[in-house]
Amino acid sequence: MKNGNNSTTSYFSVARNVWGMKDVFVNFYMIKNGDPDKWVLVDAGLKTSYPRIKKMAHALFGEKKPEAIILTHGHFDHVGALKKLAEEWNVPVYAHYLELPYLTGRSHYPPPDPTVGGGMMAFMSFMYPTDPVDIGNQISVLPEDGTVPGLKGWKYVHSPGHTPGHISLFREEDKLLIAGDAFVTTKSESAIAVMLQTKKISRPPAYLTSDWQTAYRSVKQLYDLSPEVVATGHGQPMTGEEARDGLEYLYQHFAEEMPLNGRYVDEPAVADANGLLYTPPRKAAAIDAWVIAAVAATVVTAVTLSLVLRKRKRSRLRF
Repeated sequence: MKNGNNSTTSYFSVARNVWGMKDVFVNFYMIKNGDPDKWVLVDAGLKTSYPRIKKMAHALFGEKKPEAIILTHGHFDHVGALKKLAEEWNVPVYAHYLELPYLTGRSHYPPPDPTVGGGMMAFMSFMYPTDPVDIGNQISVLPEDGTVPGLKGWKYVHSPGHTPGHISLFREEDKLLIAGDAFVTTKSESAIAVMLQTKKISRPPAYLTSDWQTAYRSVKQLYDLSPEVVATGHGQPMTGEEARDGLEYLYQHFAEEMPLNGRYVDEPAVADANGLLYTPPRKAAAIDAWVIAAVAATVVTAVTLSLVLRKRKRSRLRF
C-alpha cells in the first residue's frame, strides 16, 4: 500500500506498524513500537535519502523524533543520511559490535567485486564507496541477548556474510523478517530488475558480499525462522507462500545462486572487531571477462531501458 502524492513522500506498508520507502534502489524502514509516540528508524539510505526520511517521519509521526536508529549494516547505501540524522535528532545508533569499525572511521570495507557479473549494478560497483562513516560517541552496541532497544517484541539475528556485523530483525508475533541485505527480493546486480522492482528472492548483493560461505549459513539461519513476511534492503516486501517458497529455493540452491566467478568466491575477506584484516587478490582472468561483459551489459541495458521508457510513454499517450 502506498501513501503520499509524489515520489518524495510515498511510502509502503509492510505489516502492522511497519512502513518502508525506496530511494533510487535501496529501502529504509520505520517501525512504531506500540506507543503511538515511539518509533525507530531502520537504516538510513543514501545521502539523497535525508529529505525523504524526514518527510516520511513527519507524515507518520509528526515532529516526534525516533527512539533510536537501528542499522542492519554500514554499507554506503544504508548509512548515507546517518550522520546528519543522528546529529539532528540526537538519538543513539545501534549496530552489531563487528560493524563498529566501519561506523567509527577505523576501517574500510573490502573493495567491491564487479567481476561477479549479473548486470549493470554489479559492473558499476567499482565506483561504490567502501570508506567508513564516523558517528563518534552516538554509536552503541546491540545487547548480546538479541533484544533490540526501542522495539518490544522484536529480536535481532546476527546474519553475517554480506558484512561481518550484518543483522536482521525478526518479530515473532507475525513472523515478520527485515533481512537487510542478508538476502534481497530482487536481482540487485541488474539495473533493469532494480528499476522494474522485479520480485525474486535472491542472494545478497554479490558485488559487496565478501564471505559467501558465511552468507549461506546466514540464509539458512533466516530460513529456519520460517518468516511469513520478508522486507529487505533491495526490492519489494513479499508475503506468505511467495516468501516461503522463494526463501526455501534460495536456501536449497544457494551454491547455484553464487557467482561463478568473483574475488571472494573461493577465498573470503577476513575481518575482526578492529576491522578489515585481509583481502584476497584480484583475479586477472576474471577482470578481463568483466570488461567484456560490462561493455555488452551497458549496450543491452541501454537498449532495454529505452524500449521500456518508450512503451510507458506510448501507454500514457493512449490514456
